[in-house]
Amino acid sequence: MQTATLHQLKKELETLDRDSILQICLRLARSKKETKELLTYLIYDANNEDRFRQSIKTDIEEEFLQINKANIYWIKKSLRKILRNLDKVIRFSGSKETEIESRIHFLRQIKVNNLPIHYSKVLVNMLNTQLKKINAAIDKVHEDLQYDYGLELDEILSKK
Repeated sequence: MQTATLHQLKKELETLDRDSILQICLRLARSKKETKELLTYLIYDANNEDRFRQSIKTDIEEEFLQINKANIYWIKKSLRKILRNLDKVIRFSGSKETEIESRIHFLRQIKVNNLPIHYSKVLVNMLNTQLKKINAAIDKVHEDLQYDYGLELDEILSKK
């Protein structure tokens, strides 16, 4: 089966009536959990990005409470799971501010929960990757926001 291009899909969707589009969306929602999550974001959260950011932060905090701190292996697995979920919701939003705030909150939770990240090279690399992603996103926002986020990031890093 040949997959249509985005342009072709857009043209075809413009020709369909409202009920047909509704049926297509519902069928997409049944196919994959991630598609259903994206539709949920687009319908309920896209109009209120601040509330969406707050829900992401709450989810991160809840996931950090569930981390098994018995050994480094379980900490690594838990942090990877949190980052997978975080990357997914950031992709849904597409907002650099949401990405920055969510990743900074992730780093802050590592500090608050006193996770021994310096005992594992993998965890240190994970932290450094997040810092690179934050800095790349900071470069793409307005100068005032760059300054504010820079201060917030420096505050977290100075607590090391």
